[in-house]
Amino acid sequence: MQVVDAQVHIWRANTPEHPWPKDHIKPHSETPFGCAELVAEMDAAGVHRAVLVPPMWQGDSNDYALEAARLHPGRFAVMGRLDLEAPDSRAQIAAWRNQPGMLGIRLVPRRQPLRAQFAAGGIDWLWAEAEKAGVPLMVLIDTDQADLMAQILIRHPQLKIVLDHLCLPSGAKDEQAFATLDKVLAMAKYPNVAVKASSMPSFTTDRYPFQRIHAHLRRVYDAYGPRRMFWGTDLSHIPCTYRQALTLFTEELDWMSSVDKEWIMGRGICEWIGWP
Repeated sequence: MQVVDAQVHIWRANTPEHPWPKDHIKPHSETPFGCAELVAEMDAAGVHRAVLVPPMWQGDSNDYALEAARLHPGRFAVMGRLDLEAPDSRAQIAAWRNQPGMLGIRLVPRRQPLRAQFAAGGIDWLWAEAEKAGVPLMVLIDTDQADLMAQILIRHPQLKIVLDHLCLPSGAKDEQAFATLDKVLAMAKYPNVAVKASSMPSFTTDRYPFQRIHAHLRRVYDAYGPRRMFWGTDLSHIPCTYRQALTLFTEELDWMSSVDKEWIMGRGICEWIGWP
C-alpha cells in the first residue's frame, strides 16, 4: 500500500533573503521545519509521498515547496498559494499546473480578508477559472460557510474541491470540535467534493489511539466513502508522532477494510488531484 500524506507544511526561517509578511500569523513552531527534516520523518514512519501545502505565515510564496518537489521528483507534489490580489492572478490559473510539481491551489476563506470576499462573491471568478483549467482546490472553511460552498459545488460541477481538516474549528477539542460536523457530511451528496481527515489528533484531548474521535471518523467514512476521504497529518501541528498519526488509521480504525485503507491512505488523494 502506498501511503500519501495529504497535507504537510515545510518552511524556511524568516530572513532578509526569504522574508515573511510583516503581519504573518504565528507559525506552528519557532524552529523551521524543512525538506530534509520531512524526508527523514517520512522514511522513519513509512510514508512514501506527501502533498506540500505552503504555510500561511510565509506569505504567498511557493518557491520552497516547488524546490522540494524538484529535488525529490515523484515524492512531493504541491498545492500552492495564489496571490488573489496580483494583477495577473486570473491569467495564472490556465498554466498553473505547468509548473513542475504544482498540482493545484490551496485557499483559506475562513480568514480575512478572503472571508469577506468569499461571502460577497468577490472570488467567484476563481471557481470558474479553476474549473475551466482543471485545477483542483484545497479549501479551509468554517462550517458556517458550508452553504456558500454548497452553492459553488452546484454551480461548478467539474470543479474538484477538497475540504481541509473536515472544516473543524481551530483550537476546539472533542465534542466541541465535531459539534457541527453534520454540515460537512451534508455536502457529501455533491460528487465533486472530498474531505481531508487531516490533523485529527489535534482535535482531541485524548492520547493515542485517540478513541474519542473514532466514531466521528466513522461518520465521515459513512458519508463520503473511502474514495473521497483522505488521510493527512499536518505533521508540524500534531501532538503525537508521525507513526502514531499513521497507525491511527491503519491499525486502530478496525472497521476499515484493506481496500478502504488503500484509498484513504493514498490512492484517493492522488487520483483526486491528478498525481500519477
